[in-house]
Amino acid sequence: MSFAIKKTHQYLGCILGCVVLPQFGWAALQTTPYIAVHSQPQYVGRSAMPYANPQAPKGGDLIRASNGTFDNLNDMNGKGSSTDGVSFIFDSLMSSSLDEPGVMYPLLAEKVSYDPKQTAFVIFHLNPKAKFSDGSPVTADDVKFSFDAFQTKSNPGLQMYLSDLDKTAVLSKHQVKVSFKSTNNAEMPLILSQMPIYSKKDWQKRDFTRITLEPILGSGPYLIERIDAGRSITYKRNPNYWGKDLPVNKGRYNFDRLKYVYYRNLDIAFEGFKSGQYTLHEEYTARKWVTEYRFPAVNAGMVVKHKFQHQNPIPTQSFVFNTRRHAFQDIRFRQALTYAYDFEWQNKALFYGQYRRLQSYFSNSELEAKGTPSAAELAVLKPYLAKLHPIQRQGVLQNWQYPVTDASGFNRNGLLKARELLLKAGYRFQQGKLIDAKGKAIQIEFLIHQDGLQRTLMPFVRNMKRLGITVNIRHVDVPQYIERMRRADFDMTTSVMPQSLSPGNEQAQLWSSAAADQPGNYNYAGIKNPVIDEVVQQLIRAPNREQLIVRTKVLDRLLRAGYYQIPTYGKGENWYAYWNMYRQPATKPKLSAGIDYWWSDAAQAKKVAHYLRQK
Repeated sequence: MSFAIKKTHQYLGCILGCVVLPQFGWAALQTTPYIAVHSQPQYVGRSAMPYANPQAPKGGDLIRASNGTFDNLNDMNGKGSSTDGVSFIFDSLMSSSLDEPGVMYPLLAEKVSYDPKQTAFVIFHLNPKAKFSDGSPVTADDVKFSFDAFQTKSNPGLQMYLSDLDKTAVLSKHQVKVSFKSTNNAEMPLILSQMPIYSKKDWQKRDFTRITLEPILGSGPYLIERIDAGRSITYKRNPNYWGKDLPVNKGRYNFDRLKYVYYRNLDIAFEGFKSGQYTLHEEYTARKWVTEYRFPAVNAGMVVKHKFQHQNPIPTQSFVFNTRRHAFQDIRFRQALTYAYDFEWQNKALFYGQYRRLQSYFSNSELEAKGTPSAAELAVLKPYLAKLHPIQRQGVLQNWQYPVTDASGFNRNGLLKARELLLKAGYRFQQGKLIDAKGKAIQIEFLIHQDGLQRTLMPFVRNMKRLGITVNIRHVDVPQYIERMRRADFDMTTSVMPQSLSPGNEQAQLWSSAAADQPGNYNYAGIKNPVIDEVVQQLIRAPNREQLIVRTKVLDRLLRAGYYQIPTYGKGENWYAYWNMYRQPATKPKLSAGIDYWWSDAAQAKKVAHYLRQK
């Protein structure tokens, strides 16, 4: 995700390596071996990250499952089906801390120069030791090529994300200056620091915009070893990886091989895990987590379950209304359907009480809007209240809570309320069908690609049918689903949208009017609300952490009260199961499971292999 930035305290900054560059003549310019957003970095000068084991042994394999298929190694152009794990081929300019929101440490760039208060540009100073996997040096020309390609040839969502990028200029072999269109986009240095860096030479005779399974040259810790097109991809650890001794990489990338096996059906994938076809599984289904980990390998201690309690916002799982479609352009209709969703019964009957109802797009964090608006939130909201639809205006000022049911499974009160709202809005019922003001019966196609989703979707569908709405579930394969989502060719669908503790430019991709009109962007609901557009820009330009929190809460209120989606359920943890041959550092990171820092126990791996042979 993206970030905003706070000026480093002069004294502490100089202790940590802050210098002024008088040769450029910019008095406020500072150079630091990190980027920090609204915080001070904790780990500058350390030889390794605290959640790493620098003595972790190298070796072994880590095999994971992927859903669907793949046909493109260049996941930056937005074409075809991108390939899992391809990010391991590339390095970025800096590496994110897994403990500190909005903090990055040196990778390809050993330091950065910028003015944190008036950030009109950033200069990246490349590590002279940085090399691509063929031994050629990583230079400023490669950085410029990469940014130019992302700016002009990448998918529309990424181009919007980088929309404030003006130009990239090579200052020397190891210095590159990136200028911005605005003069106060303090978040852009961090955004750029996360981008993969490609080799300019490698692309001289290749078309960046085309789908390709031809290996791409990178500078990362892994190389492609084998591609079984559409079925699996295997990466091997590069023994000559230039960055293996950097502090962010000590005790990291310990597996000799990483493999991703593709399955078109999640239930078949789980059977593959049980038989040892892959070795690390992330579970997303409460029913399976509670009831289906009783197979022999678990009982024998060969497979173990692992919960990771994270401190990130819970990804927003939701039912998405496509407001480009006529039926969903009416906020009153969208509001009424909210009462048809019965979380309490689902959680009791289907989810074994494992989930919580999401009341926010930033649940589980300080960014979540709670209660009635604070004075600081009202100060942001006040100029916009008159511009909002009355339902949205009323909603942003409330102590928000989505409808609560009695968990009986009938949801009688919710459906009566929905019916009341529909009648008040001018809808009517005719022979059991819901009819709009133009006399047209309401029909909805619910687009999905997940196998087994009907089980959790049907209670909501049945309640909509009780309201006289004709609902058809359209189940398509993953490639077709991706293409239809790119073209916004759906009425309703499900979505899981992650958020970070440092929201920024990506919020424009998710909610802005411009994103609603761009194929391939992430404003799936098609939101076109000038107030949301302005608040998103205020959030992006937040001058400090306090204002970032306030403006994010205001955005949260606007999204909830606009009824663009029905946030459903989630959990503040990740569920993993793995064959019992992996070990983790004693200190766990706060923001990620830190799987890059795990390693294989050779003795346990032999036991697992012996067990599988016996089967």
